[in-house]
Amino acid sequence: MQMRRRILGFIVTIQAVLFLTHFVLYETWAFSPAGNGPGGSLGIKLALFLLSVSFVTASLLAFRYTNPAVRAFYRASAVWLGLLTFLFFAAIFSWIVLGIGEFAGINGIAVNFHRMVEVLFSLAAGIGLWGVFNASWTRITRTTIRLANLPEAWRGRKAALISDLHLGHVRNGNFLRRMVAKILLEAPDAIFIAGDLYDGTAIDAGRAAEPLNKLTAPNGVYFVAGNHEQFGDDSKYLSAIAAAGVRVLSNEKVEVDGMQIIGVPYRNATQNGHLASTLRDVRLDRDRASILLVHAPDHPEVAEAAGVSLQLSGHTHLGQFIPWSWFARRMYRQFVYGLSRIGKMQIFTSSGAGTWGPPLRLGSNPEIVMLEFE
Repeated sequence: MQMRRRILGFIVTIQAVLFLTHFVLYETWAFSPAGNGPGGSLGIKLALFLLSVSFVTASLLAFRYTNPAVRAFYRASAVWLGLLTFLFFAAIFSWIVLGIGEFAGINGIAVNFHRMVEVLFSLAAGIGLWGVFNASWTRITRTTIRLANLPEAWRGRKAALISDLHLGHVRNGNFLRRMVAKILLEAPDAIFIAGDLYDGTAIDAGRAAEPLNKLTAPNGVYFVAGNHEQFGDDSKYLSAIAAAGVRVLSNEKVEVDGMQIIGVPYRNATQNGHLASTLRDVRLDRDRASILLVHAPDHPEVAEAAGVSLQLSGHTHLGQFIPWSWFARRMYRQFVYGLSRIGKMQIFTSSGAGTWGPPLRLGSNPEIVMLEFE
């Protein structure tokens, strides 16, 4: 009962924010300080009201149903949610310019207010649509990893890191098929999938994971669960991934040609004590190189203290787009993206291949990471 109340409270809060944001858009569009603007209309009000409830409605449907109509509705509402962010900032900027003009006595700004709004809204929509295109353009990011005590067999080997595909109502098995093809073209020696393969919405988990059957590497393909697999019971997701031939790591260590590979699922890595105890239990050898696969870069200091050589993560998406990228950088600091170091441990955080919520990226790129060991 308490969990239901929290969920209901969260939904009500999100919907209230969306109502307020759309109200700002309407008032900005309809406002006419010089008396020559377009004014409001019932059609505009009705359209903005329907748009304001579209994403919450689509999300509730997406968690229960999967069919072409729900998928199309969810995609459209998710794209609108992304565009809304830029339109909202355009509206706020319009009011700021008007306020400065009024304070400075520049009457022309008031007269041309609506024209300014038209230009800024068009610019915001254009930027948002570029972000939608950019989110579908997956890059290959290459980096060199130099590890102490690297086993001789691993010198010059390549590993692929991919995370956050978020298969669901926006991206599905066809998207995964394309990612598998891109990875195989690179011929990696090992492949690491750092969680959030699924989005958590209603989906045929087994069918969506089928393309993983073709994902092979000489030194194995490894997966660790992310938060979206673990919203509830993760067994259907993990079973589907394992059935596709991928090694699911759950609080365990495997050794491949002298390299220690550890996988800790999201739930066991979100608290310092849980992660530390799990790393103790796997009996990590500090004198040999190791790779920790964990979805989020929440506690790298714990992994470093345990003697891990390299941590591979995703989760942050690099915020996907402004302003969320600012919050992501503030939360994860230097670990938000790319290769960084804490003490003796290196950590690579990927921006991910897919998207969550709005299928839009600006200031971050979807990627597959190719790591070369030296």
